Amino acid sequence: MLGRLLILALLAASPAGAAAAPFQAAKTLDGASFDATGRVTIVHYWATWCAPCRLEMPVLDAYYRSHRAQGLAMLAVSIDDGVSSAKLKSATERFAFPVARIDDVRMPRRDIPSAIPVTRVYDGSGHLVFESKANGRSMVDAATLDRIVTPLLTHR
Repeated sequence: MLGRLLILALLAASPAGAAAAPFQAAKTLDGASFDATGRVTIVHYWATWCAPCRLEMPVLDAYYRSHRAQGLAMLAVSIDDGVSSAKLKSATERFAFPVARIDDVRMPRRDIPSAIPVTRVYDGSGHLVFESKANGRSMVDAATLDRIVTPLLTHR
């Protein structure tokens, strides 16, 4: 029993555990600083060429619009390479959530998803509580958001 507790304590103190916060800093396409400190936060990693990413975004937007008054923060992080800010703005103009380029998000490289779409949910303490699978088959839907995020908002 003591051995298990020691292993759990070491894992909690490891650098991977320390990197649980969404990111250290982010600048959105409109030049604003994005700060999720103390807020339940959804971070969606996507690209303009990713069809499953684009399918998830209206669902995420509807959830964000319905819950932002409860303190929900959301950021869509584009991993597009070489795509203009104008194209990114055009692709996301109908959405209420802010958008940033991966180059404008300060985070450990190991935390950048290697495949997309990936949607991560962090509690108000910055701990990762949910991560979707980047395979196009485990897309985030309204029921998942209600099950994962809503309880975090109501227990603040």
